[in-house]
Amino acid sequence: MRAFFKSSTILAAASWAAFIGGQAHADQASEGLARATEIVEQHRKAPQYKPAGEAFDIQAVAKGKKMLSIPNTSSNQFLKGIIAREIAVGKEIGLEVREWENQGQPSQWVQGIEYAIQNKFDIVDLISGVNPAVVEPQLQAAKDAGVKVFTSHFYDPSQPANKLLEGDLPVSFYGQGWLLGNWMIYKTGGNAHAIVVKSDEVPPTAPLVQGIRDALQKNCPKCTIQQEINVGITEWGTKIQPSVQSALISKPTANYVIPIYDSMSQFVVPAVELTGKSDTVKIATSNGTPFVLDFIRDGKVEMDIGESLDWIARSTIDGYMRKLAGLPMPKDIGVPYYIFDQSNVKTAGVPAEPNKGYGEDYVKGFRETWMVK
Repeated sequence: MRAFFKSSTILAAASWAAFIGGQAHADQASEGLARATEIVEQHRKAPQYKPAGEAFDIQAVAKGKKMLSIPNTSSNQFLKGIIAREIAVGKEIGLEVREWENQGQPSQWVQGIEYAIQNKFDIVDLISGVNPAVVEPQLQAAKDAGVKVFTSHFYDPSQPANKLLEGDLPVSFYGQGWLLGNWMIYKTGGNAHAIVVKSDEVPPTAPLVQGIRDALQKNCPKCTIQQEINVGITEWGTKIQPSVQSALISKPTANYVIPIYDSMSQFVVPAVELTGKSDTVKIATSNGTPFVLDFIRDGKVEMDIGESLDWIARSTIDGYMRKLAGLPMPKDIGVPYYIFDQSNVKTAGVPAEPNKGYGEDYVKGFRETWMVK
């Protein structure tokens, strides 16, 4: 009898411990979901303009100046959109802006910087993906020639900029990843299992993917990244679709594909459709490129973290002109993130436009900061 009571006590204690452990796990999951929900809701609010510094006469600084913008590849519609707005904003303030068209080959980036030196440009803008480490001899040559080379929308604030640069305007790629991870937690109720599509050759990829990992670890430990697919920039058009199709077949419990740069979505969407998983596998991404916002309206992509291309262009030019004026450069590009999904995507236009959906107060704000009448 004594043995019976002893064993019963042990079983009861074990059951109670299991109950307490299960309850603690449930509480942890519930708290993580609540945090994820709060983070998502913060980025549903209309973005607000904040000046990057004191007001200054930007037209006086820009007068007679020339800037050459070199994207990592001219096939990237996100970057094409930014440069198109840089050209337009340049016309507003008297700054001549041109794009150096290229197909993503480092030799073409070299040629672009050499062209800027030969043609006496004042500024070279290495925009989002052109790795300064690959063109260091040209950076030194530009410096010697008095051509100021900057990067914009390239480094994460955690990454030190190349010392040969005149300056840089980083963006929180980690923050994008953090928001993507929390979005999946929020939408699945804490049951996210993702396939991540990335390009490791682009330095900001590392902090962006780390942001996704950290969000899942902190707010949903049972959520998983089931596979990471690394595809070089020049191979997006040939390798993303078949790689994602294979991953979806081999990982049948996956319920998200995360192309970390939204221009990848044009190759991810058909992969999801061709595997017949459009109902069970959702796509969330970042950048806010117009054609991807159209995908949201059509039900092919669930969410895109929007960054106004016009706002990025204005912030980039603002930062560079401040440097030329002898003013402090901003610590980052200062463009807020804004979630687009089915609930608000029509505010971006039908079809979507690069500078719609973010309100218009920021345009007025920049003009006041720049003393433009």
